[in-house]
Amino acid sequence: MIRVAIIGATGYTGSESINLLLRHSEAKLTYLSASRKETLSLASVHPQLTGRCELDIEPLDFDKLAECADVALCCLPHKVSMEFVPKMLALGLKVVDFSADYRLKDIAVYEEFYVKHTDIDNIAKAVYGLPELNREKIKNAQLVANPGCFPTSSTLALAPAVKAGLINTETIIVNSVSGTTGAGKKLADGMHHPNMNENLRSYAIGSHRHTPEMQQLVNDISGKQDAKVLFQPHIGPYDRGILSSIYCDMSKDISGDALVELYHEFYKDEPFVKIVAEPPSVKNVAYTNYCHIMPAIVKGRIVLFSAIDNMGKGASSQAIQNMNIMFGLEETLGLL
Repeated sequence: MIRVAIIGATGYTGSESINLLLRHSEAKLTYLSASRKETLSLASVHPQLTGRCELDIEPLDFDKLAECADVALCCLPHKVSMEFVPKMLALGLKVVDFSADYRLKDIAVYEEFYVKHTDIDNIAKAVYGLPELNREKIKNAQLVANPGCFPTSSTLALAPAVKAGLINTETIIVNSVSGTTGAGKKLADGMHHPNMNENLRSYAIGSHRHTPEMQQLVNDISGKQDAKVLFQPHIGPYDRGILSSIYCDMSKDISGDALVELYHEFYKDEPFVKIVAEPPSVKNVAYTNYCHIMPAIVKGRIVLFSAIDNMGKGASSQAIQNMNIMFGLEETLGLL
């Protein structure tokens, strides 16, 4: 039985991770922590978990963590994780980190979009946790960088076409709409219900932090270093889910039927990626670890549609999929 600690248990991804682990047959929650000075009852923070877990959310105690856990799901924000992850690794724990602190291999790019990095040594050791592309590396990793939600949605859709050399990787356009949980629990004027209800808006024009992550992934898949992704996120009036529409210039001719067959073949052994015949919907993947993808040829371009749950495949359930792989378990445990 794997003993699991959740660090940063007060947020949305912490709550989602707890909920998933409570139904996992080979994992046991043993420690919940947050960067607070006081101990909180789990029910007071996440009322939906009342009576389902006896653990409190405690201030982080590394001595206790070392005694009671084999793996830590680190649900802390960007810039905060790098303060704690090195200490967890030094204790011998395996870590799945939800932040961006270990996703980008180029330190200069990370520091351009975030802050100065204080744990450069562990960046090279981290494995990017997209199982469909990195499963073999994840098996032996001590530190897995759980992917961003937008890059998960876009990269799973792009991977087969990029791998086959079908698209011009310098002219990729990714247009995505996310539910409001993607912004986290921190209060902001733009996220208040009156401002979001019956509303849809774009944000981070040309500057979203997930853009370099997408470009890094495309380069890794293509084996080149020329990826240019124009990424435009939007936020919609719903809780959870991401729908991405991706537009690509073709570098090789292929028929629509052949493209669909390519996608079926690429993902034929993947339990959580489904190629669908109709445009995917966020409602059809909500509360799951699935990604639904529809590829098509439209007016001489490859157009890809992808839907995931940003809290699931875009965060917590993908982290548990990674955890399962790291410990040699069936990777669907707790996720079906």
